[in-house]
Amino acid sequence: MSDTSRPRASLRTAVVWEVLKEALDRRVKATGRDVLDVLDTGGGTGKFAVPVARLGHRVTVVDPSPNALFGLERRVGEAGVADLVRGVQGDAQGLLDVVDRDAYDVVLCHGVLEYVDDAAEGVANAVAALRPGGTLSLLAAGLGGAVLARALAGHFTEARTALTDPAGRWGAGDPVPRRFTAEQLSELVSGAGLAVGAVHGVRIFADLVPGVLVDTEPGAVEALLRLEEAAAELPAFHAVATQLHVLGEKRT
Repeated sequence: MSDTSRPRASLRTAVVWEVLKEALDRRVKATGRDVLDVLDTGGGTGKFAVPVARLGHRVTVVDPSPNALFGLERRVGEAGVADLVRGVQGDAQGLLDVVDRDAYDVVLCHGVLEYVDDAAEGVANAVAALRPGGTLSLLAAGLGGAVLARALAGHFTEARTALTDPAGRWGAGDPVPRRFTAEQLSELVSGAGLAVGAVHGVRIFADLVPGVLVDTEPGAVEALLRLEEAAAELPAFHAVATQLHVLGEKRT
C-alpha cells in the first residue's frame, strides 16, 4: 500500500489491527466457524468494529455515548456492514447487564481501562463475556510513553510526576485518568484467569516523529510503519510505548 493510500493516522492502529486480525484467524481455525461473534466494549463509532465486520464476523459494540452509537450506525451503513454490527448503550462496569455471558469468541477492550473506576472489574466483566478458548484483546495507555512525551516537550516536572504518580498522571490537566505498564496489564489479564499471550508496544515512534518529516519524505509513512511493527514485540520498547496491547486466552 502506498503512502498516498495509507493515512498517517493509520499508524495509530496498524499494529493492533494486524495482531487482532491474526487472532481472529486463529479463532476461525480453532472453532471451525467462518463467522465469529465479537464484542467491542467501548467501541465508539466502530474504528475496529467495521473492519472486523468486513471480514464477515458479527460484532456487538457497547458504548456509553449515544452520539458515538449514532456515529457507529452511520459508519456501518456507509461501509455496507449494517447487517453484521449492532450497537448497545452500556459501559464496562455494567457490561453483563447488556450482553450475555460466555457468548463471544473475541472481546475487544480498547481504550476502556483508563477510564473505569476498577480496572480489574472491567477486565473480569470482559472475560465473563468470552466463550471458553476465546480471546481478549486489551489496549490501554502506556505509562512510559507519557513520561517520554512530556520530557521531550520540555515539561520535566510533569514527566517526573507521571513517573511517580500511582495512576501515571502528569498533573491536574492530564486528560487520561490512568496509565499502565506492560507488567500491570499482564497481571490484570492473568488475574482474570486468562493465559497471557502476545504483548505489543503501540505508537512507539509515531507520536514522537515530527509530522512534517513523515508527510514530506517519500516512503516515510511506510518505513515508519515497518519500524513500528519491528519494535512492537520487543520488551525493551514496551517501556516507551504510548499504548500497550495484550492478548489473553480464556482457558477451556
